[in-house]
Amino acid sequence: MDMALMSFPETLIFYCMVSVLLLFGLKCTLGRRRSFRGMTALPCLPSVPVLGSLLHLRSTLPPYLLFSKLASRHGPLFSLYMGPHYTLVVSEVALAKEVLLHRGKDFAGRPKMVTTDLLTRGGKDIAFADYNTLWRSHRRLVQSSFALFGEGSSKLQTIVLDAVDSLCSDLQACRGQSVDMCPILMRAVTNVVCRLVFGSSYEPHDPELQQVIDYNDGIVRTIARGSLVDIFPWLQIFPNSDLTRLRDCVQIRDKLLTTKLEEHKLSLTPREPRDLLDALLSGLDGDGGVTDDHILMTAAEAFGAGVETTSTTLLWTIAFLLHYPEVQERLHAELDECVGTGRLPSLSDRTSLPFLESVLCEVMRIRPASPILIPHVAMQDTRLGGHEVPKGTRVLVNIWAIHHDPAHWEKPDQFRPDRFLDDMGKKISPPSYLPFGAGPRVCVGESLARIELFLFLSCLLQRFHFSVPSGASLPDLHGRPGVVLQPQRYTVTVNLRH
Repeated sequence: MDMALMSFPETLIFYCMVSVLLLFGLKCTLGRRRSFRGMTALPCLPSVPVLGSLLHLRSTLPPYLLFSKLASRHGPLFSLYMGPHYTLVVSEVALAKEVLLHRGKDFAGRPKMVTTDLLTRGGKDIAFADYNTLWRSHRRLVQSSFALFGEGSSKLQTIVLDAVDSLCSDLQACRGQSVDMCPILMRAVTNVVCRLVFGSSYEPHDPELQQVIDYNDGIVRTIARGSLVDIFPWLQIFPNSDLTRLRDCVQIRDKLLTTKLEEHKLSLTPREPRDLLDALLSGLDGDGGVTDDHILMTAAEAFGAGVETTSTTLLWTIAFLLHYPEVQERLHAELDECVGTGRLPSLSDRTSLPFLESVLCEVMRIRPASPILIPHVAMQDTRLGGHEVPKGTRVLVNIWAIHHDPAHWEKPDQFRPDRFLDDMGKKISPPSYLPFGAGPRVCVGESLARIELFLFLSCLLQRFHFSVPSGASLPDLHGRPGVVLQPQRYTVTVNLRH
């Protein structure tokens, strides 16, 4: 969609396709508009045959900002054609909740795309798989397996605290120096997911850990570039370096995870799961249609979703603390008062640390990891905002616009953690806050992500003070779009507090 994201072959193909338009008359476009007559009251971006609205969408702005700009002109619900795909863009919380919650099952479908099929063995994961009976069985299995590591369980806390201890040792070794936190945090969070998923704990320079980091990074970077084959699948006939790299990374990933799965089958003790793979294998009943492929793709998704989002949110948090040192001082004071220095923070401290929780919430509001949710698809003819929506319509929910809507957030572009606290200083969750989505397709790992973020941030701030290195600039807060919205790389000085 953004020309800057296209490789040279894709750009060439794109312009060749423009010339092909001359072979198609306006009859094609007019006929398509008639087929959606129930939507005529909705603002629709200009479209042309084959390409749809893509020419109109060319912009240097990332999609979430472009759609926010278009929403201010056309309203919080407008339509466009992504190539041949009729698509609605939602930029207001009431409409988003209609899609995600009130008509959640109507809009629970997922589009079939080349890259996600490659990534998930044809939709055998949770996030990208279409909504059906098999998906519901798979999700129930994943939820019950995740519950073994969620609230009320000490397993995830032990795993995270061990990783934090190793992370703090790394940071202590380079105290007073200028440090790029990105690779250090990425390694620590990856280690958490490795231990959670298949029980392996790695030293910092273990080659297998580096292999996991490399293939995960390769997948994320490739998907982040965007690909026209997801809009026009027939473009697969042309050479595509991104698809080749994606296939290579997925092959390395699947080989490693298959080895881990087979090892777990041989050593599995029923009803005594050591990790997520054990829990998934123990939960298989053979009746729901869930297979080894589904288990492998669940494990793969834990890396794809869990590593990037958690590490990115922590990087954004530190970046904002550098911009707002008074917020960091307040966090230090809260930790000193409620936890002290004689022990590590634990999950039981969450209610005692409402300001820390509010800081995490504000970071996820102002810089959501997923500014636009994974596309939804109408499973049947339905309605949205009083308009008819035909079956097969794609729907994009612009979380960025919802989290920056001045009708619901006072001065939304300002970093204000107190907006998540009531007059008594207790944590609240405003109704326009949807960082993990909602409804049937809500993020299945939400609880685990919140636990990780709380433990990482509380332990880091208990021990360290973060500041801007001498002579360096404050971090750029605009971000760089990708699979998740990441901050630009920055350096930080880390000093022990006690």
